[in-house]
Amino acid sequence: MQIYISGSLAFDRIMTFPDKFANHILPDKIHILNVCFLVDGLDERFGGTGGNIAYSLSLLGEKSVLLSQVGKDFSSYDAWLQEHGISIAGIRTIEQEFTAGAYITTDKSDNQITGFNPGAMKYPCQFDMTKIDSADALGIISPGNFDDMIAHPKYYRENGIPFIFDPGQQIPVFSGEQLLEAFDGAEILITNDYELEMIKNSTGLSKEEIVDRVAYLITTLGENGCAVNCKGEETLVSAVPVSAVVDPTGAGDAFRSGLLKGLSMGKTVVEAAKLGSVCGAYAVECNGTQEHCFTLEEFTKRFEASFGPME
Repeated sequence: MQIYISGSLAFDRIMTFPDKFANHILPDKIHILNVCFLVDGLDERFGGTGGNIAYSLSLLGEKSVLLSQVGKDFSSYDAWLQEHGISIAGIRTIEQEFTAGAYITTDKSDNQITGFNPGAMKYPCQFDMTKIDSADALGIISPGNFDDMIAHPKYYRENGIPFIFDPGQQIPVFSGEQLLEAFDGAEILITNDYELEMIKNSTGLSKEEIVDRVAYLITTLGENGCAVNCKGEETLVSAVPVSAVVDPTGAGDAFRSGLLKGLSMGKTVVEAAKLGSVCGAYAVECNGTQEHCFTLEEFTKRFEASFGPME
């Protein structure tokens, strides 16, 4: 089965401020704020929802196709993707833009100031969807370009291709009507518990009414695992124990990778979610969203320690 991943590719540029922001911001002068923070260097990492999902999938032996857009500074990330066997055939390069980038500064109190430049992400990827073999394909639409997040589920739905809709941090960009149209008929709608509340508020639908519009609703619950809902039936899948919670950023994307791997193997959604739980645990134990690594043997042993023999 060929897996197509619609989602962002971005550089995460992480900086640490060796003090507290509060010591350098005058509360009574907020209306004329003008501050400069001298940071302890910069750490650049590969990120973006599409890239993160594709990376963990590659560790699981799946060579996905990314449907995304990048800018003129993409060469190092390009080499990284190709090193991991990830197809770049669906990636559009916007020569006059930079690749999307998050600029994150964290102080000693773990407060953060983040600037995000969408850059190339402002443009649709323009992938020729007719190249997809509808008889042997699975798509996921994760946060990225808005036009792609509207067009790709529409194409999958009209051509009988199962897809996962994963709106994440892009939920506020959609109207309630647009959200409903995008996830209607999805094989899976996946959110965390806060995002589910946002969808309910935006669409005016109850949780039960949302489940009626999709085959499955998966709600991730952090350290409490996830809930899989299907037409009135709810199954809880536990989180996998971790050696240390180093950085939860990217754990959700890794969960989606395991989920996709399970579906590509023909497993039930609940069994696939268990693979997602294992994959998410590896991400939590590392700083960064594409820093974790495992062999298939290690992954299988960890799965069996938590859930028993893989069916």
